[in-house]
Amino acid sequence: MNPCIIGWGHTKFGRLPDETVESLLVKAATEAMADAGVTGEEIDAVFVGNFNSGMNPQEFVASLVLHADEALRFKPCTRLENACASGSAALYQALNYLQAGLGKRVLVVGVEKMTSATPEQIAHGLLGASYRPESVGLKAGFVSVFARIADAYFERYGNHEESLARIAAKNHRNGAHNELAHLRKELGFEFCNTVSDQNPLVDGRLKRSDCSPVSDGAAAVVLADESIARQARRAVRFRARVQTSDFMPLSRRDPVRFEAAERAWAQAYAQAGIGITDLSFAEVHDCFTIAELMIYEAMGLTEPGQGHIAIDEGWTEIDGRLPVNPSGGLKAKGHPVGATGVSMHVMAAKQLVGEAGELQLRDPQLAAVFNMGGVAVANYTSILERLV
Repeated sequence: MNPCIIGWGHTKFGRLPDETVESLLVKAATEAMADAGVTGEEIDAVFVGNFNSGMNPQEFVASLVLHADEALRFKPCTRLENACASGSAALYQALNYLQAGLGKRVLVVGVEKMTSATPEQIAHGLLGASYRPESVGLKAGFVSVFARIADAYFERYGNHEESLARIAAKNHRNGAHNELAHLRKELGFEFCNTVSDQNPLVDGRLKRSDCSPVSDGAAAVVLADESIARQARRAVRFRARVQTSDFMPLSRRDPVRFEAAERAWAQAYAQAGIGITDLSFAEVHDCFTIAELMIYEAMGLTEPGQGHIAIDEGWTEIDGRLPVNPSGGLKAKGHPVGATGVSMHVMAAKQLVGEAGELQLRDPQLAAVFNMGGVAVANYTSILERLV
C-alpha cells in the first residue's frame, strides 16, 4: 500500500517582503489541510523542509506550523534539512512514517525565506550546499560551482550555450502561465542567448538567465495511507520513490555526470515497472540551465554528452515527446530552497488530477519528479500517478 497525496497548498513564490517564515508556513499548511478536508486533530505528525543556512534568523521552525491549527499542538513536528532537497527529505520521511504504520495522515511543509538576507549572506548560505574546501574564492557563490561544471562539460562535449538558452526560454515561456511563479515573463531565445546589461554574465559562461532566482515561498501536502486516500475526492499515489547520495567533493566524482541521479532514476523506473517512454511529463531540478541539460542525460532521455539534442529538437517543450518543467521549473517558478521539493510534487499532482489551469497538459498519466541537493549529492526521484 503506497501513501498518497490527498491535498496541497502553495503560496506564490517571489520577493515577498511582507511575509515571514511563520506566515508562509501557516498559509501553505492551512491551505493544504483545507484542500484535503482534514483538521489538525486528524494529522498524526508534521514534517518541515527548511534549509536556511544562516539566511534567516529564525532557525528553529518546525513547531511554527502549530499556528495553522491549535489542534496540531502536542503532535510530533520535525524539521528536515538536505540542502536544496530539504523539501523532498521532509516528504520522504513523512512517507516512511506512514509506511511504518505510525500514523494515518501526515502534513508536510517546505519553506524558505531568503530575500530579507543580504546578497553576501545568500551567497555564503547557498555555498553550504557545496563542499566548502573546494569553494574557497568562488566569486559568485553557488553559481560559480555550476559555472565550473559548465566549463568542464563544454570542454568535453562541445559548447552548447545555445542549448542552455533554449532551456531558459522554454522554462520562462512555461512559467509565464503559472500564477504562482516568481518570474512570469517570456524572455525568448535571443534574450537568453545574448549577454546584455539586462542579462549579464554572472560567472564563466552562465548568464543571469541561466540561474534560478532567489525566492521566498512555501508549499505543503497532506499525505494519507492508501485506504484513507481511496475515500478522498482525489488522490495521487507514489508509484515509486528513490533516494540516492553521492560524494560531496567534485574531485571524487566525474563533475559532468550525475551518477547518483542516474541510479535514482534507474531504480525508480524499475520500482514503478516502467521506462522513460511511459512518462507523461517531468518536473526536474533546474537550479541552473546546465543542471537541466545534465538531468536529461541522468534520466535516460539521451546518452551522456547528448542532452542538447533533447532541447534543440524540442523533445522537452510543452508539446514535445516528454515535457520537462511545465510549471516553469526553478528557473521561472522560483527556488525558495526548502520549499522546492514539496512544490515540485504539488505541481505534478495538480497536473495528474487536471487542476493545473493554464499549465494543464492533455491527459497526463505518469509524472516524474527529480529534486536534488547540492550538485546531485542528495537525489530524490518520485514516480506519481492518480489513484482516484
